[in-house]
Amino acid sequence: EHEDTSLLLQPLFEGQSYGGAAADGTECPSVAVPRNSPAKRDCLVVAVLCFGNLINFIDWFIVPGILLDIQQYFGLSDGKTGLLQTVFTLCYMLAAPIFGYLGDRYNRKIILGAGIFFWSGVTLGSSFITQSHYRIFVLSRGLVGIGSASYSTIAPTIIADLFEEGKRTTVLSIFYIFIPVGSGCGYMLAAGMAKSTGDWHWAFRVTPCMGGLALLLLILLVPHRIQRKTAAHRALSISGMIGRADEKPDVYRTTRTSWCQDVGSLVKNCSFVCSSLGQTAMAFVTGALGMWMPLFLYRAQVVQGLVPPCLQDSCNSSNSLIFGGITIGTGILGIIAGAEAARRLRKINNKADPLICATSMFISALCLYIALMVAKTNILSTFIFIAFGELFLSVNWAVVTDILLYVVAPRRQSTAIALQILVSHLLGDAGSPYLIGAISNAIQARNVPSLQWSFRSMQYSFVTCAFVGVFGGGFFLLTSFYIEEDRKEAQR
Repeated sequence: EHEDTSLLLQPLFEGQSYGGAAADGTECPSVAVPRNSPAKRDCLVVAVLCFGNLINFIDWFIVPGILLDIQQYFGLSDGKTGLLQTVFTLCYMLAAPIFGYLGDRYNRKIILGAGIFFWSGVTLGSSFITQSHYRIFVLSRGLVGIGSASYSTIAPTIIADLFEEGKRTTVLSIFYIFIPVGSGCGYMLAAGMAKSTGDWHWAFRVTPCMGGLALLLLILLVPHRIQRKTAAHRALSISGMIGRADEKPDVYRTTRTSWCQDVGSLVKNCSFVCSSLGQTAMAFVTGALGMWMPLFLYRAQVVQGLVPPCLQDSCNSSNSLIFGGITIGTGILGIIAGAEAARRLRKINNKADPLICATSMFISALCLYIALMVAKTNILSTFIFIAFGELFLSVNWAVVTDILLYVVAPRRQSTAIALQILVSHLLGDAGSPYLIGAISNAIQARNVPSLQWSFRSMQYSFVTCAFVGVFGGGFFLLTSFYIEEDRKEAQR
C-alpha cells in the first residue's frame, strides 16, 4: 500500500490552477483543488498530534510532580529516586531508533496508535503497584518510555510532510509548545490529584483516559496514509505525472538505503552532529531541572524556615504546582519567541537559527547559576531566575527541530530524529537525574546528616547544569559554521 496522495497537491494547489506540458507537447488540462478541505484536514491532523503530544509529556512529568510522596512511600535515597526518570529515559532513547526505522518504512498512523495504547495501559497498571514492589514500578516507567518514543519520533515527520518550510516552523512551534504545557500540566495534575484524593496513585489514572480519547481521534481524523514529500516528488505532480509517481510509496528514493547507510550519512553531516550535541546539553539541563527542581525548592524553603520538613505520607506539593505553572508560561512564551525571532532573523542572516540557540543557551546557564546561588536567602529571586532560565531554554525547541528538517534529506528525517533522540537522551536527560542524585548522595555522605546539608548537596550538584548549558551554547556556535553548506546539500 502507499500513503494518501491527495495531500501531495495541497501545498501547491491551494486556491490555484496549474497546467503543464504532456510528453507529446500538448497542453495538459489545468488542475484545480478545493481550497478549504485539505487545509481543514491538515489543521485537524495537527490538532490531534498536538493533543497526543500534550498527553505524552503529562505522563512524562507525573513522577517529578509527586516526587516527595514517591520518595517517602518507597523510602528512597536521592540516587534511587533519580533512577526512576533515568530508566524511563533510557528505554525511551533505546526505542527511538527502532521507531525511526519503522517510521521511514511503514504506516506511521498504526505505529502512533499502538504507542498511545501501550503507554496508556502501562500507566494505568502502574497506579496499582504496592509499596513492596518498587522494582515493578521502575519497570513500568521504562515501558511507558518505550511507548512515548514512538510518538516523539514519528509525529514531527508527519507535520514536516503536511507543510512547506515557510509554514513548517510555525506549525512545529505549535506542536512543541505542548512540551512545556504538557510538562507543567504533569506537575500540576499529579500534585492536584495527590492533594485532593490523599493518595498519589490517583495521579496515574487520569492520563490513560485522555490517551483513549487521543487514540479515538487518531483513528477518526488522521488519514491512514500521508504522502512523504520531496521537491522532486512535487515536481512530478505539477507535470501531470502524479499517478505514475505514486505507484510505489517510496518512488522518490532512487535506492532503498539501509539503516546503517542512513546513519553513516548523518554522521558526516556536521550541522546535524553539532546541533544534536547542543540539544543533548539542553536535554541534560531540562531533565535535571524537571526531576529535581521542585524538591530543591522545597529543601530551600525548609532551610529558610518557610515550611516544615516532610515527615508524613502526604507531603506539601505546592512547589510542583508553582513550578508547573512556570514551565507552562515560560514554555509557551519561549517557543513563540524563538520561532518569531528565527522567522525575522533568517531574512538578515542565514545562520540565524544556530546563533539564536547559542545565545539562549548562554543566557539560560547564567540565570540558572544565579538562581542556585540565591536559593538559600531569597526564594522569590530563585523562582524569578528559574523562570528566566526555563524561558531561554524553551526558545530552542522548535528551532533545533527545524534545523534538522532542513539539513537532512526527507528520506532520512525519521531516522535523523530517532538518532538525535538517542544521542540527546543517552548523554543528556537519561543520566542527569541520576547523576544529580548521586552527587547529592556523595556530598551528604561526607557530612553530618542535617537539613542544611540536604539542601547544600542538591545545590552543589545542580551547578553541573550551568556548566553543561555553556557547552551546549558552544556546540550551537559550531553549527553556525556548517549550516549553509549542509542545507544546500540537503536541498540537492
